[in-house]
Amino acid sequence: MARRPLPTLLRNPYAALLKGRGLVRTAADNAVDVFHPLITVGRGLRRLLAWLRARWDRTPGEQRGPLLFIAAAVVAVIAILPYGPVLAVAATTAAAAWAGRERPVVATGPGPAALARLRCLYEALVPHFGDAGDPEPLYSYKGDHTRVFDDCEFDGEDRPVRLRLRYPAYFDDGDPASRERIEQLLHAKAGRGREYRFDWDEEGNRLTVTALEPLPCDVGAQRFVTAPGEILLGITDACDAGRTVPVEGEDGGRDAPPVLWRTGARSTEPHLLVLGEPGSGTTTLLRSIALQALEEGELLVLDGGGTGGYACLAGRHGVLAVESDLAGALAGLEWAAHETERRLAAVNAALRDGRPVPEDACRPLWLLVDRPGVLGRLARAEDRPDPQDLLEVPLRHGRAANVTVVLADEPAAVGNGLSAAVCAGARARVALGPLAPGEVRAVLGVPAPTSRAAQVPPGRGYARLGSGPAVRLQVPAVPDPYDEEVPEARRRAVLELLPPRRKTLRAVREPAVAEG
Repeated sequence: MARRPLPTLLRNPYAALLKGRGLVRTAADNAVDVFHPLITVGRGLRRLLAWLRARWDRTPGEQRGPLLFIAAAVVAVIAILPYGPVLAVAATTAAAAWAGRERPVVATGPGPAALARLRCLYEALVPHFGDAGDPEPLYSYKGDHTRVFDDCEFDGEDRPVRLRLRYPAYFDDGDPASRERIEQLLHAKAGRGREYRFDWDEEGNRLTVTALEPLPCDVGAQRFVTAPGEILLGITDACDAGRTVPVEGEDGGRDAPPVLWRTGARSTEPHLLVLGEPGSGTTTLLRSIALQALEEGELLVLDGGGTGGYACLAGRHGVLAVESDLAGALAGLEWAAHETERRLAAVNAALRDGRPVPEDACRPLWLLVDRPGVLGRLARAEDRPDPQDLLEVPLRHGRAANVTVVLADEPAAVGNGLSAAVCAGARARVALGPLAPGEVRAVLGVPAPTSRAAQVPPGRGYARLGSGPAVRLQVPAVPDPYDEEVPEARRRAVLELLPPRRKTLRAVREPAVAEG
């Protein structure tokens, strides 16, 4: 008698179980497909009800009664309108379907490469922020770096654009050296080649690191829209300027945040000292100031470096003289000291008698001195008086006499070439070029507000007006119009801003481009 085979359930019970699971899963998927519109509408109604509940909770108590009255009036109007209830149900269903739709999930947060960079930054900060005696250290080896970074933004290359990190309260954030070590470390680890701004919140123990975009270098010589007595030193970041001015660049006109220096009798910092290595843009800045100063005042230029960068100003209306030798500089400074005393006496006499100040004492007088340290060394070599001694009178009384002094020299001249009167009198400072952090601090009196960029173009640096904050600065491109290596468009822009020549003086050599 042949043996009958066992049923499939007895031969392989797991196969039957798997088949049953597949049938159940298929039925569930079909049910979801069939009831998907109802599920979407139900989810939308739940979200709409949650929104209405939150709106009701936010409504003040005295406004809930009128709100209920308006809602009841709307319901009554809908009820009496033809097809009103049907349209209301259709609108509610459509709104619920829209609110309950499945939104695509967008991946947020840093990627694997960004997380690895954050972990590297955390481990690099452990020796500086960690303490073995802390029972609950915020920074420790093999610690959790997610507790430290509150806010992170990255660019397409997974380099941090903005970081906000916490640090322990016992860190000495008031010590400039301690801050500088942390800033140098973050600059190296976050990505070299960019400028970073470091904002220390000493009260909340937070440090915000922001990567800055390079300042534009396409602003050239032009008439800037400024108030009387204001001089535009350059362009800065929008967060450091309280206003914008229209400027013309290579891409057309736009509004840019300026660094404005207020001069005259109402100025708190009436004199300016510009420091930078040769080629950093100090002469360019002085030429830009000269073009703006000639709009309303008179100008005396002393070129101690003898580079000839101010030859375009010689013989122009408003330019008293352009001297480049020691004898001419001494004569010009001696006249400026006497002129300051004369103006001061005229102002005091007018105030004493209660009459207007004479016009010859009101017109601004500008003294532009390039490389006064060189003139001082030449004077000592020839056993003649130091020209900087003659600057003491304009620096001390120039504000009341409407005399403004602008000096430019190298950073090494501070304390080793510039006199104490010059350093004390010119408290508006500009530092240009790739200076070390110590040199920037020596010039401005405060640390640099940002890290140093890998490539520093001419005219890039920092400015600090008196006791105000230090800001980034990009000086307008105002080249020597007699330099044939400069593009013709920029040379012509400078020539168009120059005043006409005085016919009584002998004309200097003509530039290569026409001044028409």
